[in-house]
Amino acid sequence: MTKLRHTPEGDYLPGMGRHWLMPLYDPLSRLLGARRLHRRLLDAADVRAGQRVLEIGCGTGNLLTELARRTPGIDAVGIDPDRAALDRGRRKAARRALPIRYEYAFAGDLPLPDASVDVVLSSLMLHHLDEPGRDRALREARRVLAPGGRLHVLDFAGHDLNPDVLTAAGFRTAAETGRGRLHRMTYLLLHAAT
Repeated sequence: MTKLRHTPEGDYLPGMGRHWLMPLYDPLSRLLGARRLHRRLLDAADVRAGQRVLEIGCGTGNLLTELARRTPGIDAVGIDPDRAALDRGRRKAARRALPIRYEYAFAGDLPLPDASVDVVLSSLMLHHLDEPGRDRALREARRVLAPGGRLHVLDFAGHDLNPDVLTAAGFRTAAETGRGRLHRMTYLLLHAAT
């Protein structure tokens, strides 16, 4: 059973459910096919050099690492409430000399100014939030996106996650579904613009 962590800033679910399992996070995500799904998300996001990118719920930085490798010249920041995961992400970026910043924060209270980001990414994170938390996170994503900015979400289909939740947060949306190896899941890619 997973254990919710409580902090003064809010509650969160650690990667792998427990901190002592964190060393298994990256190998298990590779084994279950997350890398292929990340590539699909990044293909859809079509990030260009010079753009500022935010990933909410970045975990150990796998998505931003792939993005920085394929698109040099981006300004990338990842936020997560799990300090252990952020430390792993920072070490990965340093080893590969990738210009990625990792910051401790919650998706419902982003430490960025209004209209300061071109692209917001979220991968397999929103299903961890209850409905009020998800709504706060989407409102915050909308707030930090610059005019014409885009939000790209990859998550499990269901869990009340559908294009309507993005429309309610003020986005124009499109969606596609597919099947993946990750728990034989049906996943949903949501693409939204401000």
